[in-house]
Amino acid sequence: MKKANLLIFLVLPLFCLAQSTLKLKGKIANETTPLEWADVSIADSEGKIINGTTSKQDGSFEINLKKGSYKIGISLLGFEDYEKEIAIEKDSDLGIIILKESASNLVEVVIQSKKKTVEQKTDRLVYNLENNVTTVGGDALSAINTAPGVVVKNDMITILGKGTSRVMIDGRIIELAGEELNNFLKSISAADIKNIEIISNPPAKYDAEGTGGLINIIMKKGMRDSWKNTITASYDQNKFGIYTVRDNFFYNKNKFRFSASVNAKTGYLNATDDLKMYFPDGLSHMYSTTKVKSENLSGKLALDYDLSELTTIGFQYLNDRNNPDFKSDIRIDNYTIQNQLANVTLNNSFTDKGSRNQTYNVHLITKLDSLKRKLSFDVDYFDYNSEFDRNFTANNYTADMTFLAVNQSGRNISNQDIDNWSFKADIEHPFETLNLSYGAKMSFTNSISDVLYYNTISGTSELDPSQSNRFKYTENNQALYVNADKKFGEKWNFQLGLRLENTQTNGISETLNQETANNYLKFFPTFYASYTKNENNTFSLNYGKRINRPRFDLLNPFRIYINSNSYSEGNPFLSPSFSDNFEIAHSYKEILRTTVFVNLVTNGYGVLFTSNPETNTQIVTRENYFKNLNYGIGESYSAGFTDWWSSENSLYFLGAKTEFIKDINAAPSNSLQVEFSTNNTFILGKTTKLQIDFSYSSPFKSGLYEVGYASSFDIGFKQDLFNKTMQIALLANDIFNTSYLKDFTSVVNGVKQVYDQKESNRFVRLSLVYNFGNKKINVKERAFGNQDEKKRTGN
Repeated sequence: MKKANLLIFLVLPLFCLAQSTLKLKGKIANETTPLEWADVSIADSEGKIINGTTSKQDGSFEINLKKGSYKIGISLLGFEDYEKEIAIEKDSDLGIIILKESASNLVEVVIQSKKKTVEQKTDRLVYNLENNVTTVGGDALSAINTAPGVVVKNDMITILGKGTSRVMIDGRIIELAGEELNNFLKSISAADIKNIEIISNPPAKYDAEGTGGLINIIMKKGMRDSWKNTITASYDQNKFGIYTVRDNFFYNKNKFRFSASVNAKTGYLNATDDLKMYFPDGLSHMYSTTKVKSENLSGKLALDYDLSELTTIGFQYLNDRNNPDFKSDIRIDNYTIQNQLANVTLNNSFTDKGSRNQTYNVHLITKLDSLKRKLSFDVDYFDYNSEFDRNFTANNYTADMTFLAVNQSGRNISNQDIDNWSFKADIEHPFETLNLSYGAKMSFTNSISDVLYYNTISGTSELDPSQSNRFKYTENNQALYVNADKKFGEKWNFQLGLRLENTQTNGISETLNQETANNYLKFFPTFYASYTKNENNTFSLNYGKRINRPRFDLLNPFRIYINSNSYSEGNPFLSPSFSDNFEIAHSYKEILRTTVFVNLVTNGYGVLFTSNPETNTQIVTRENYFKNLNYGIGESYSAGFTDWWSSENSLYFLGAKTEFIKDINAAPSNSLQVEFSTNNTFILGKTTKLQIDFSYSSPFKSGLYEVGYASSFDIGFKQDLFNKTMQIALLANDIFNTSYLKDFTSVVNGVKQVYDQKESNRFVRLSLVYNFGNKKINVKERAFGNQDEKKRTGN
């Protein structure tokens, strides 16, 4: 019965097509030949465009309309615009419409235009990368970090005031998080990104997962009837060096579109960790240095084919492999209460780590009629595998470094396999009174985690069953959504959505013989309203409810030891948190944007760095332990001070109120946080740009933790050569080495912990980019047709 209802729901628009329509057709030409790809628009009596198309290869076009009076408009680059009022009473043929060449049309015209760096839309902010020099030769993660109101810290991508955000590519969710997601984003070239959408309150069409909103990366598309290849080579110098080579190919001809890319990276990073734990009987100070091997090979393949003018099918494949092996040297100094060195523990370890993920997508998009009703189907498969093999030996020494005994010697092996199938159908169904969209999605996820611990203190490997485990986790989700938007006159626009998600989870620890199951049905409403007071002032209001489900690896209950007195463990009883998000915004001339927001997080979960003062043990756990009220105000200012100096600036004031919902021997504390950034582009000549960026995050307190300040001062330089077919870029990132995590402090059970971490944020990058291809047929981007579908399909 449920399947029957879903089928009716999806095919409903097919029964709405029996409205009486009339055909309007014609041909477009100049004095001698037909004109292809001319934009044809139809406007009603109020001047609102209600339909449109483009002319075919023979110059012909055809549009379905109801009886009435309209205005037809035709435009094509290099020709004068054509307008005419028409009355449709029956099927009509306008015959051959002759366009006159524009008086300014030259044999070859090179038009240089500069997009706005930031564009405000009803439900999202669009950030265009082309003006930012610092992204040349970089990757998607570094590009996201330059987006207004977005920060990347400690393996987390955060929309300010919202929390950790999920990431999409061309509207498709990437089923990764934390370090794995960052590694994947580092494999994508920033040169392939068209723009980045910051969706702080996502509409009902998108999954409700993620309290921090969505970051949607829109990839560049190949031009029609052309091919293009881009080669990028870059070298990063931190304490060590990293080499990167990328190649990207686009081919677009007639009904067929193809793109392929390959990315390779090799080199080393340097990371340092500093942890101070103030136990009642004295300080324990841990300091580690790690040489991380950065080795990555990834690729992407995309094919699309137009079966007809109405239907397109396509396929995408992504493959990403990482092998970040690293060697760590850890020193733990233990002091007496008189602050005298009592003993030392030295821990030497080598970790063989590897991961791979593969993503497959098959899609079909079809236009149901000329009124822009569209139906799309997506089938996605995601497969992720990680392997972790760590050998370590920790020895105890006296204060004068006399060997005492082996503290711990072991081998940690951890493997994780995740696979996900998802099936999605979406319908865009515009009516005369409103635009309606709705759809359904089913998702099936399986995760298997193995943790093996071998005690090697005797010189031979002995499996310790008490510290080994196999954990299976399944998560299935079924969702339905409906979204409607309507415009009232020229001033008001409303959008209302509702998403229903039904989720079943099951976690089984084979070693503990423990099973945890959950089943919940939740509604996620969204609402948007915008008011255009005049051409200079626009106001908007939005609300959305979201869910944040725990990552699979956080649910595995077994311990992974750092040393004999420090370990990390998951929690199979973690449950999702929820957030209610409110936002009010004002835009003045699209130059000054003001945002006021409030979001309430309930049943929040996170990492607890607890300590046992009786055994001087550090325990890293995950718990649902808090609820939060977050609030703030943000100002963004886009300025063009001169023809040669443009600037993007943002200033955010953030606050929070935290309550603990679990019995924790600690007190919550909050303070004001200030986030400031300025990105400045200087045009030094027709082919030369200079970029100077600065960001600053003030010290702040948030719930259980206190965090120190962070700042970054970056300078980038770009030189175009050979008619912009080649670019040379130089970037000095975090010149003063101040962007690292510092003074990360918590006090639990009376034990204060202070943590610092550096990860080679300061580096110099030299990049060389070379573009070549066939651009003889450059077709103007069309305003109608399958533009929206192409954005979704990655073509």
